[in-house]
Amino acid sequence: MKQPLIISTLSAALLLSAAPAIAGEQEKIYGSQLMTQQEKLEYRKKQLNAKTAEERDQIRQEHHALMQERAKAQGKTLPDEPPAGGAMHKGGGMGPGGGMGSQ
Repeated sequence: MKQPLIISTLSAALLLSAAPAIAGEQEKIYGSQLMTQQEKLEYRKKQLNAKTAEERDQIRQEHHALMQERAKAQGKTLPDEPPAGGAMHKGGGMGPGGGMGSQ
């Protein structure tokens, strides 16, 4: 009876401890500083719902063009190229050496 409660508690603690890392990962959206929280959520949802890598790339390219236009309209500049693959790209996890147990 106590074991499921302990497992649930430990799982929740692990997820909460990972939240800051996940939040930092999500901010790697190109032009995120020019987006509302709702726009970021919608962009992530589009990326997650894309069926193929080509579809994700198309979404990313369209987003890049939109953020370039928005930055120009606001008198700001963004890098010419979006981050390679973006945060939502397949395999785009913690990067080299990241993860639990790596030192």
